Amino acid sequence: MFELIKQSNSARRGTLKTAHGEIQTPFFMTIGTVGAIKGLIPSEVRELGGQVILSNTYHLHLRPGEDLVEKAGGLHKFMNWDGPILTDSGGYQVFSLAKMRKLKEEGVEFQSHLDGSKIFLSPEKAIGIQQKLNSDIMMCLDECPGASQDRKYVERSLDLTTRWAKRCKEAHSNNTLLFGIVQGGMHADLREKSAKELTQIGFDGYAIGGLSVGEPNETMYEILDATCPVLPEDKPRYLMGVGTPQDILEGVERGVDMFDCVMPTRNARHGHLFTSKGIVRIRKEEFKEDFTPLDSECECYTCKNFTKAYLRHLYVANEILSIRLNTLHNVAFYLNLMRQIREAIEDDRFDKFKGEFLSNLKL
Repeated sequence: MFELIKQSNSARRGTLKTAHGEIQTPFFMTIGTVGAIKGLIPSEVRELGGQVILSNTYHLHLRPGEDLVEKAGGLHKFMNWDGPILTDSGGYQVFSLAKMRKLKEEGVEFQSHLDGSKIFLSPEKAIGIQQKLNSDIMMCLDECPGASQDRKYVERSLDLTTRWAKRCKEAHSNNTLLFGIVQGGMHADLREKSAKELTQIGFDGYAIGGLSVGEPNETMYEILDATCPVLPEDKPRYLMGVGTPQDILEGVERGVDMFDCVMPTRNARHGHLFTSKGIVRIRKEEFKEDFTPLDSECECYTCKNFTKAYLRHLYVANEILSIRLNTLHNVAFYLNLMRQIREAIEDDRFDKFKGEFLSNLKL
């Protein structure tokens, strides 16, 4: 399932085997929340080096519904993606998007953000939905407390997440991978407690949730420092929803293997483009007559064929092609960063690579 190939200090290089192929780690998951990557078709993601797509249980449950996806032959066939798929449990979306939610021992009752209809999600139902979607990696249902929650609330929340994790494992009945989610807010001792309890239950991998929810970057790194050493070395570690290039490098340095974030696609739609020299805000007047490539170090279709002036024109004109070309580049940037990270770990030069990359990046 997971094989650790090389380690450079705490940075890890490995492979994760799934029912739909082997994934080289560390890796970044392109977001396909409702079974679609905004702005790209699946074959383009594959051509860019994408290994795995992340879709969301909450959104797919609301529409088109897991029963329809199952009738279509599962999510892979439904969206025409032959590689691995990870499905989040929907817990974060319930607590961030849903209305009038009521948290209970049995699960959470909430109103759909689409039409206000009442829905109940339990650990067993979250697993059942994901099994109908037939994803390769499934996530336990958890509660994600905000960064400002007091310790007593976080303690209760953590205990509930652990109990739900046990129920998720009991409900999991197929050969897909199931990951537990470490919670504990901004309290290092609670994070250690959560990691140890989940390890005792036993999962195929371990996610670190509840970060990048408003806390300072240094606090996030401190929590990773406290959490990663407690997690099993022979299981993959997934830092959920964290995705600036700097945060990815900091996570890899601490032993994280998996990342996801909406940042590449969302920023692309807003004209914020990642380059080897920092973020380019393409709508700026300074690019009106700039006939150079977006990033001279990038080999993607956008950079090889179009200038900053043209990309600015498309964005200002609100052309659909702007979203396509911007997204293609941003996804290429992230996937290329992960490839470079893997190579650096293999060559025992990750620390040097990280320093050089960040020194060139205008954060």
